[in-house]
This record gives sequence, C-alpha cells and structure tokens, in this order.
Amino acid sequence: MESKESTPDRPGDLDDPACPTRRLIDRVGDKWSVLVILHLVRGTHRFSELRCAIGGVTPKVLTHTLRELERDGLVEREVHAEVPPRVEYRLTDLGRDAVAPLDALRDWAEAGLPRVLRARERYDAGR
Repeated sequence: MESKESTPDRPGDLDDPACPTRRLIDRVGDKWSVLVILHLVRGTHRFSELRCAIGGVTPKVLTHTLRELERDGLVEREVHAEVPPRVEYRLTDLGRDAVAPLDALRDWAEAGLPRVLRARERYDAGR
C-alpha cells in the first residue's frame, strides 16, 4: 500500500503517530465507536438505552466512548433539566457523514466473514 504523505489537500501523514487523521481513524474505527454510531443513526438515545442495545460494553467504556465521540464532534450530548436528569445522545452532521463508510465496512466484514473463518481454521490447524 502506498503511503499518503502530507500534502496541502491531504494534511495528514498516516505513518506519523501524531497525525490527526490517524488519530481520528483510530477513534472512529474503534469497535465501540462503530457500534455507538451505528445505533445512534437510528435516532436519539439515552445512555441506558445504548448500554442495553450494545451488548458487552461496560458503563465506563461507554462513557469514555461517548465523551471521545462528543469531543471529536461526531456525537452531541443534550442534558435536560429534569429530576432525575435526562441525558440524550444523537449524531451530529459529521457523525452522520461517518455512517456510510461504516456501513460499507460492516458489509465488507459480513461478506468476507466466511473466508476469514476458513483462514482462522487453517491457521489454527497449523499451530
């Protein structure tokens, strides 16, 4: 694969650990971020709804993921002044822009899964 060095139209160098593009790809490519984004595309959700919908995520990890997605401008957090407090999360326009590439990645993973499973079997049998 050809390295994409920094140019005026492509500001990041993915080979550089400090590259902001690389860091954003790391954030959006994280499994929990992908799942959160793909759930929020369906609409606004409360924390507890996301936690129930995304099996296996701990409250600590979900909190961290939502904060990072909010920090990067992909998710918006709205606190309603109620008792008890109600907090809702939704995708921003930028977050919605990430949905098509993530859907394509999911489609690729689902289509390629049988080949991946066969490769794993061959690999494990050789060990």
